Amino acid sequence: MQFTKMHGLGNDYLYVYGEVPANIAELSTRLSERHFGAGSDGMIYISKSRIADFKMRIFNADGSEAKMCGNGIRCVGKYVYDKGYTDKTHLKIETLSGTKYLDLQLVGGKVKYVTVHMGTATVERDQALTIEGEAVLCTPISVGNPHAVIFVDSIERAPLTTLGPEIEHHAAFPGGVNVEFVQVLSDHELRMRVWERGSGVTMACGTGACASTMAAIAKRYCDYDTPISVQLDGGTLKIQIAADNTVTMTGPAETVYEGETEIC
Repeated sequence: MQFTKMHGLGNDYLYVYGEVPANIAELSTRLSERHFGAGSDGMIYISKSRIADFKMRIFNADGSEAKMCGNGIRCVGKYVYDKGYTDKTHLKIETLSGTKYLDLQLVGGKVKYVTVHMGTATVERDQALTIEGEAVLCTPISVGNPHAVIFVDSIERAPLTTLGPEIEHHAAFPGGVNVEFVQVLSDHELRMRVWERGSGVTMACGTGACASTMAAIAKRYCDYDTPISVQLDGGTLKIQIAADNTVTMTGPAETVYEGETEIC
């Protein structure tokens, strides 16, 4: 099996063009392992689509399937263009959370940046979770996949690795949830760290950046129709949300290396 390792701000996946194999859960778990495998946050399969230009399916490092990945879909755009599967710079990508639209930005004939039209974000009322006898306030957001956003005074002291897994598996989120810790730097800058459902701590999360921006607007820390810089461990994404809660995200996509492995 041939694969391409790519990343969006350090959120890395192994990309394969073809149909998803029956043993995908075992395969994604094995190849994602960072000591004995290729090392990644999961695998993304790209295939033909009957309703869009291409279809993507995302599998986390623990073998579970995700509905959407903002950093991953940017790399899908780079993959199909740079490898010659398309000459379009405006693409429709089928995902489990609906069809997403990409605008590819080229540098030297290769895709460098991608703007993703993410669809509509949905905000729910703040929810107080009881964890080890203490209340934790979070803002549930859906951007095609579920997020719990928690605002903190200091991102450096945020309990990412302790509270993150507790919230991911909390009874309030039966299917699991992505957990974002967010510090407001200004009305146009956020600092975010993430515990991703099925993968743990990752360098970046595109949908998480969108969810964090939506939560910040809902709490009036930031404004609609304004580019918001979301600083992640792996770099910065630009998020803009219109008054109807439709979201656009712009960021880089990078190829790391081409690989080949035997599968059984």
